Order: sequence, then structure tokens, then C-alpha cells
Amino acid sequence: MLLAARYVLPVSAPFVEHGAVLVRDGVIVEVGARDDLVARYPEEEVRDFGQAALMPGFVDLHTHLEYAVFRGMVDDAPYSQWKLQVMRKEAALEPEDWAVSAELGATEAVRSGITTIADITDSGASVGAASAAGLRGVIYREVSTMDRARVEQALDEALGDVARWKDAASARIEIGVAPHSPYSCHPKLFEAVAHAAVEEDLPVAMHLAGSKDEHDFVKYGSSLLGQDYRDASGWSSIGWLPTGVSPVRYVYQWGILEVPRMLAVHCVHLDEGDVDILAKTRTAVAYCPRCNLKLGMGIAPLRELVDAGVVVGIGTDSPASNSTMDFFDEMRIGLLVQRGLAGEARFYPAERFVRMATLDGARALGIDHLVGSLEPGKRADVVAVDLSRSHQVPTRDPYGAVVHTTNQDDVLLTMIDGEVVFDRGSVDAASFADLVERADRVQAKLRDGGSA
Repeated sequence: MLLAARYVLPVSAPFVEHGAVLVRDGVIVEVGARDDLVARYPEEEVRDFGQAALMPGFVDLHTHLEYAVFRGMVDDAPYSQWKLQVMRKEAALEPEDWAVSAELGATEAVRSGITTIADITDSGASVGAASAAGLRGVIYREVSTMDRARVEQALDEALGDVARWKDAASARIEIGVAPHSPYSCHPKLFEAVAHAAVEEDLPVAMHLAGSKDEHDFVKYGSSLLGQDYRDASGWSSIGWLPTGVSPVRYVYQWGILEVPRMLAVHCVHLDEGDVDILAKTRTAVAYCPRCNLKLGMGIAPLRELVDAGVVVGIGTDSPASNSTMDFFDEMRIGLLVQRGLAGEARFYPAERFVRMATLDGARALGIDHLVGSLEPGKRADVVAVDLSRSHQVPTRDPYGAVVHTTNQDDVLLTMIDGEVVFDRGSVDAASFADLVERADRVQAKLRDGGSA
């Protein structure tokens, strides 16, 4: 099949105007001028999207698909209060509810042009939902305990789930493990996870340095997370001594950052020397600008991370914290915030953020040999984005148009491995309406405290 459009954005090479992408057997065969490819492959089926951009699918470096039904439930609270409210509400849900929520999240992902996810889950609902939706990515089994006596048991349970999830996942999904965060894990758990990850060749992810409360809890021993969160988690009787160092330096001491294919999520509150640690250990970072802004977490120091050689991609987090999985909004707001911080000293172009959303995200997961750019030999993970609306034309810079004028409703087609997983022209409205109805019933449990 030949996919054609006004613009083709390979990301790894200059854009092609009036271009096309030849896809066969799930692989990109050639990228070039539309007329040339049509002339050379006259028998190939052509799908022309007109005034649109063809680009690599988005690599969402941080998701929680199973929290989709939490959308709008806790909208106006800073991070620590938000976290406590979500914890209280989630107790109302049963396994089948998490499955519906994850299905909604996976559906939104492919409708938004996301083709690869890095999802952290406790319930495991993301495994089935992502597999059914055709998504590619890594799904991490979350593990946490502040109780030293439960470290071995907690990790054994997590690794047992990892083995089961591997059997249940599609061939596009890899399974990893995720110690939740510095404020929810005993240091021995970090050490044990690091050992298991190396021994079993598992990718690892964790939330790190995301909030001021986390930073102050780890370094000084006092914050809302050090009191109310530990009470809610049943760990209030477990002693905690301030470490005197930042969250990054604290977990580094326990070896977790030195495992291969390590992904740190957020990295907003970094002390002097933290960026050097992340660079030295080749820890990749998921930049989640909208979540960080909405919950008052702060702004990641992107310039320092990039200048140090840290691989940084973009994550949407979850609809519980971010309302939508709109990657266009994520790029746009992330770019504008960083421009505002750096001024003319570091004026990031739109193309840089498209690269972060695609190829750099793939690099962060160690799969850039497969996806992240439109190149011959790579898997055909391709999205078509409409650029024909009145607020988008005319344009001579497709990267600027994608970042500054589009949203998730402009995605026309999402293709993974050459398989069309979303086509706006042939949406099954009845099936989607049924999913929304089921999700509404689940959200009623969150509103009513489990009485629905």
C-alpha cells in the first residue's frame, strides 16, 4: 500500500512535500515523492490523505491506561492531595472495572495517534487492553512496600505476574517491572528489583523526583507524603529517617538507576549533580509537561537534561492527572513552557518536540531500531494527521502545523505494523458508544463510593 499526503515527516530526515510511504507486510519499504513512487509501483493501492501529514506514531513514555475512568474525578488538587484522593477512590473498583477503564485508555491512545506505550500498572488490566488494541510497548508491573519484611514477598509476587503477563501479552508487548517511587519503596526493594532486572533482562521504570513533597520527604523526612500517604498505605508505624540527599541520589545509592533500559518518570525536582547521575547511568527520562503543570508539580529542567546527553521523550501520564491522552497538546504545552523558561537562549523549534514524541521516545525504550521514524526497514507504525482546517492553512512548516494547530481529533489513521488500528472514516460508533456506557457505570462507582 502507498500512503500519500501533502507532507511526509520521516523525523530522521527532512520532510517530503507531496510525499508517500510504501508499506508492505508490516514494514516500511520506501519513503519519497508521491509521483515517483506511484510511477514505480503502478499496481500498488494508493491511499491519499490530501492536506495532511504522515508521520511516525507517537511513543507515549508514561501511561496508566487503567486510570481512564478517573478522568475529571480529581481535577483541582495539588499532587499530594490528588494522590490521596485517587487512592481512596480506587478502592471502589473491581478487576472487571479496571479492565473497562484500561480498554477506554487503549482506545483513546490509538485514536490519538499513539502507537507505542510505556505503561505502569498494578492490576495488569493494561496487558489485555493494549494487546487487544494492537498497541506496541512496554508494560511494567508496579511494585511497592516500605516494609523491609515484605520486600522479598512483594518482589516475588511481582515477578510471578511478570511471567503470567508475558504469556498473556501480544507479540508487540514487552513486560517489565516498576518500583513505584522513593516515597513508597523500602531501599532494599530498589536493590532487589535492580538485581532481578539484570538477571531476567527486564526493563525498569519508576516515578522519580516528581514533586516537592517527594523531594522534601526523602531529603528532610517531613512532608504530606511522609505523613498522610504513609497512613493511607498502612506504613505509618514504619520508621523513616531523612536521607539528606535528593531522590535521584538516594535511589542511585541502591543501584536501581544502573540497570539497563531504565526509565525515570518526571524528574522535575533535581538537585545539583542529579542530571550528571542520570546521564552517567544512561537513565532515560519521560517528560510529562501537562501532568506536571496541572498538579503543580513543577517543570522539568529539559535544557540541562538534553545538554547532558540524557535521552528525553514525552509521556501523557493518565487521564486521572492529565484529563486526556492528547499528544499534540503535550508537545505544544511542553514546548511553550520550555520556551518561556529559556527565552531566546534556548528556543526549541517545533521539530525538536516532534522528535521527542517519536524517535527519542523509541530510543528511551531501546526500540529505535524498530520504530520512531519513517525509514525503510522499520516497522510501519504510521499516523496520518489532518492539516486541512481553516485554522491550519496555508502552511509551509508542517512541524509547526502539527505542534501548534492540531489535536487528537485531527488523527485520520493510526497504523501499527502495517495494520490499521484506527480509521476515522470507518469508526464503529455503536461499539464505541457501548464502551462509553460501560465506562460511565464504572465511574459511577468512583462517584458513589462503590454503591453503584
